[in-house]
Amino acid sequence: MSVLHWATLMPFLAAIFVPFLYKHFRKIHTGWFVLVVPFMLFVYFLSFLPITTTGKVVMEQARWVPSLGIDFNLYLDGMSLLFTFLITGIGTLVILYSIFYLSTKEKLNNFYVYILLFMGAMLGVVLSDNLIVLYVFWEITSVSSALLISYWYQREESIYGAQKSMYITVFGGLSMLGGFSLLYLMTGTFSIREMISTTDMLGSHVLFLPAMFLVLLGGFTKSAQFPFHIWLPGAMAAPTPVSAYLHSATMVKAGIYLVARMTPIFGGTAAWFWTITIVGIITLLWGSVSAVRQKDLKSILAYSTISQLGMIMSLLGIGSVAYYFKDGDNALYTTAILAAIFHLINHATFKGSLFMTAGIIDHETGTRDIRKLGGLMTLMPMTTTISFVGLAAMAGLPPFNGFLSKELFFTAMLNATTYGIFSIETWGVLFPILAWIASIFTFLYCTILFVKTFTGKFQPEKLPIKHVHEAPIGLLISPAILGILVVVFGLFPNILSYSLIEPTMAAILPGVLESGQQFDVHISHWHGFTFELWMTMGVVVIGTSLFLTMKKWSQYAFYEKEQDVFNRVYDYGYDGLIKNSQVITKMQMTGRLRDYFLYMCTFIVLLISYTFVRYDAFAIRMDGVSPIEPYMWILVSLLVLSVITIPFINHRMTAIIVTGAVGFLVSLMFTIFRAPDLALTQLLVETVSVVLFMLVFYYLPDLRKEKMTTSFKLTNLIISIAVGMMVTIVSISVFVFSQDTNFTSISEYFIENSKVLAGGYNVVNVILVDFRGFDTMLEILVLGTVALGIVSLIKFKVKGSEDV
Repeated sequence: MSVLHWATLMPFLAAIFVPFLYKHFRKIHTGWFVLVVPFMLFVYFLSFLPITTTGKVVMEQARWVPSLGIDFNLYLDGMSLLFTFLITGIGTLVILYSIFYLSTKEKLNNFYVYILLFMGAMLGVVLSDNLIVLYVFWEITSVSSALLISYWYQREESIYGAQKSMYITVFGGLSMLGGFSLLYLMTGTFSIREMISTTDMLGSHVLFLPAMFLVLLGGFTKSAQFPFHIWLPGAMAAPTPVSAYLHSATMVKAGIYLVARMTPIFGGTAAWFWTITIVGIITLLWGSVSAVRQKDLKSILAYSTISQLGMIMSLLGIGSVAYYFKDGDNALYTTAILAAIFHLINHATFKGSLFMTAGIIDHETGTRDIRKLGGLMTLMPMTTTISFVGLAAMAGLPPFNGFLSKELFFTAMLNATTYGIFSIETWGVLFPILAWIASIFTFLYCTILFVKTFTGKFQPEKLPIKHVHEAPIGLLISPAILGILVVVFGLFPNILSYSLIEPTMAAILPGVLESGQQFDVHISHWHGFTFELWMTMGVVVIGTSLFLTMKKWSQYAFYEKEQDVFNRVYDYGYDGLIKNSQVITKMQMTGRLRDYFLYMCTFIVLLISYTFVRYDAFAIRMDGVSPIEPYMWILVSLLVLSVITIPFINHRMTAIIVTGAVGFLVSLMFTIFRAPDLALTQLLVETVSVVLFMLVFYYLPDLRKEKMTTSFKLTNLIISIAVGMMVTIVSISVFVFSQDTNFTSISEYFIENSKVLAGGYNVVNVILVDFRGFDTMLEILVLGTVALGIVSLIKFKVKGSEDV
């Protein structure tokens, strides 16, 4: 494997050592050791900046399961590099912040193991070229995220938030896997690069739309798009470093990354354009309106994150038309993608700093309720300054970076109304209107958050911590750095233009420009008195008016009800799922082995019967069958008689002997049909089984006659006859099929290759150990897992207050 592979796996490898460091260096905060990992990775990925800036890419290959088309291939282009900077750069600041935020009395080993797992998984997601490898890392992000959200597992809201996050994102992940599978059926490859090269023939494929919607489900759920957004506010039960890392800069951006990466495959179609744009606009508006209703600092930031993610998503949808107008005006059709990338960077900076300042306020005052806060400006001047910069950027005020990307957002929305495709002249005219309304609410909740928290009268009597003071310098370093970046990127936006933004645009829109051309990414503050500027002025005026009249409209139920209505939908659905699953479980898990066999046999009979009918596979014909010798009739009669006798025996020992006799008769049949190895195996198994059963059951009482209803007996009889007929019909049909089609049995392959490929003459053993080695390996894994479970139960010491 290459250095890039090891860099991707570095967080996983580092996570192995965290428990040892935590155990043996208790006096040193474990975060100091972990801090080295993201910092080194950030420096390493910086070395690729000159490569991607010139339009080049890095491709590193490592074979994994080549027979299935699954290889650990890494692809680093402008977009991948941008996300690695977010993952490692923000990760470094978050871990530095967590060192001062989390006490050494916490279970830091768990926290840093989880966060390293998440970091490694995110790197795998943004660097993987193979969709199956991407999916594996994708689900690791879901699991590690849930573990981080439930870090304070003693709190009910932490468990609730983690479960909700897991259910929704894993549902999306499984849907996405289905979409990836359909893409494989269409293209014959799991490589994203190779799929992009076949896009011309995909649009007319019958599986195109199902694959697209399934992939989008993965992106929408991960990026908290409407109506899957409800998991993100619940995730605020996590420690603030987790919220600052996962829910502002990385995990929620994974869905954005997926949509951007899939744009070359699905872009340029009406379905992709309308689906992403509409979902994004609705999410933008719903999140901004919902944020106004919240009273908790992190809840306001959570809904604002939902809104901002919707904004980026809608821009990706609008920008996808660049594939429809490949030879059109560069700036007109690509401004949306430019705005999406720029705001993605800006959002990571200002939202990361805001989450950290919210954590500082909670840390120093003991509450995040804006109704209890106020007057913190003089007590916490540094926190106030950093928060003001972040909120002003999010509200879209100059000269901060959020103002520039918001102006580009308005421009993209206005441009969209002029495209003249996909019937955009109908509902598309609402895009700039809805965007403008959402921006008003964005300005409003930013104003509410700042004024309610930092201005007004200080109310120490409402605070759990009475002596409020500025946070220690350690907590301020990370949000201050992000705040400085907000200002720097606002004043000098073109630092990013051709170093990060243009290469990322080229990665999202490959083939849109002719070879050697670049996208126009010059960003400036002043373009004259444009319509976009008037829209911004209107946002400020109306947003300020709404804030000044807040006493009037805040009495309405709209403002008082903080709970999102979709949370109730989730709760009702979850409760119904639990109740129905309990009913079904009680029906299935009866504790009786015969019931389990009944279910399995019924399912198998129905499935195979459907297959026979569906493919007209019945082929019952007895010509060409060798004659049956008289002694075989005797042997079969004895076998049938023994089987029929067993249900009527009431004595355990007799039942064991007759059951053993059935096994011995079967081994005799194996001998007659020249299968001595099977016969020997059957003899050994039956002998050992009979002896063991006799030793065990000798001391048990005789079998008691159970009272069985007629319906119970009739059901068992029908299932037994059905299973017997099914096996017989399948055997005869397979025999006839092999004769009619000159079918070559797979046994010939095993006989010819057992010595050549596996080095063994015993074909049965070679099949079990080599040709079907995965089966044996999984059986060993199951046995090993059971053994570990037994050992854990034996060693587990249950206290009186704990449940067994």
